[in-house]
Amino acid sequence: MVLDMIAVPTDGQIAAGRFVLRPVRKSDAGLFALYAGDKRVAEATHSIPHPLPPGAADAFVTRAMGGRSDEQIWVMDGSATGLAEVLGVISLKPMDAHKPTHGQSEIRYWVAPAFWNTGIASEAVKALVAANPQTNCTIFAEVFQDNPGSARVLTNTGFQYLGDAETFSVARNGLVLTWTYVKKLG
Repeated sequence: MVLDMIAVPTDGQIAAGRFVLRPVRKSDAGLFALYAGDKRVAEATHSIPHPLPPGAADAFVTRAMGGRSDEQIWVMDGSATGLAEVLGVISLKPMDAHKPTHGQSEIRYWVAPAFWNTGIASEAVKALVAANPQTNCTIFAEVFQDNPGSARVLTNTGFQYLGDAETFSVARNGLVLTWTYVKKLG
């Protein structure tokens, strides 16, 4: 695995060190299905079901590419530096869809298991926060309490612990305890 190369972004991309954050492409559906279909990935997210239903990855790609969602979604793409074309996904979702200039969003991300513990998630979060494409003044994040690795990603990128909560996980079909984090920008 190439770890010392720097990826150079093109239009519409965000530099993230060894990879770029780029818009979703139709060709991503197969790898999305493979990675998101992994129970470990699904159970670390709010919204990915497990097992992944047929067509779910294609529907995700269509939604992400169609611009019909207020959520902005990027693919962590390492192909320019010899890494995989899809390392994971990261997104920003405004907290209030009715006020797109309110300045608060929630960041969400997942990384394919083959790339866990390699710094990919930290690089992606750091790059997206630095780019601040939604001109946010505050970014929130929520991670499951049984996923301390994701909590470390947030603290390593300057997020501050805000409190405990719980949220529904589709893959787990139940409520899961969470830690909530915040990062003030500007």
